[in-house]
Amino acid sequence: MARRRNRKPAAPIHLSAGPLPERLMTDFAGCRLLFTDASRLRHGGLSVVLYADPASEPAIFTRSVALDGSNQLELQAAVFGLEQASRLYPGQAVALFSDNRDALAWLAGIQSSPPREPGNIGAAGIPGTALHAQLAHTTLHWIKGHGRCRGNALADRHARLAAGGVAGFSL
Repeated sequence: MARRRNRKPAAPIHLSAGPLPERLMTDFAGCRLLFTDASRLRHGGLSVVLYADPASEPAIFTRSVALDGSNQLELQAAVFGLEQASRLYPGQAVALFSDNRDALAWLAGIQSSPPREPGNIGAAGIPGTALHAQLAHTTLHWIKGHGRCRGNALADRHARLAAGGVAGFSL
């Protein structure tokens, strides 16, 4: 009979004390911190975690949507987050964090292009002029998914719940 090899138990992930790891906090002083994520389970789930400042409790917004491609859902989550930030903090600096490079690249392309005529941008069906105005005060940042960042972990958890799943961990 073959011997089973004992697997090492997975090391626990210790989340940062604040929304971002301490080494990154000074880079984003004065910005609203916006974390977005999406999940695909029974349906699509979008999540936005918005910190007015690092010491405050986050505002959390979720939305269930129809299933779509992973990158498309991540883009929808980012736009949903920009809408919430613009509604709560109009004209204020926002740092958007996503663990999806494709969604950030798409937004960076919109951000660097001149404003378009009113109407929808591409297949995403996103209003062009409103999105361009929201991106004017936004810096885009990729953050490693499933890492030590509390803001990203919270966004991931709520996206999974919005998609009809169960939260697999507690914060």
